[in-house]
Amino acid sequence: MVEQRLDATFHALADPTRRGMLANLALGERSIGELAEPFAMTFAGASKHVKVLEGAGLVARRKVGRTQLCSLRAGPLREADQWLKQWEQFWTVRLDRLEALIEAEKNA
Repeated sequence: MVEQRLDATFHALADPTRRGMLANLALGERSIGELAEPFAMTFAGASKHVKVLEGAGLVARRKVGRTQLCSLRAGPLREADQWLKQWEQFWTVRLDRLEALIEAEKNA
């Protein structure tokens, strides 16, 4: 289950337009039209991006009259961050070892 959520999160984050939309939503709730504006795209195009973000659990959408408002849901980003941190630890240990070997060689 967690793997599927991670797949959906990373798929959603793979597109620069969707990352831009998330950055915009980090500033507060926005309509789909407002999300489309910086990218000069149609409502339909923006709605497709929002649907991917929604499917990944990164965005919640609600309707107010004729306006669809979107808000950021950061939970999946937290899961992705936790997953990435394990790799950060992996590489930190290895890079520290490499640095120690280089220093030992310099001092030899």
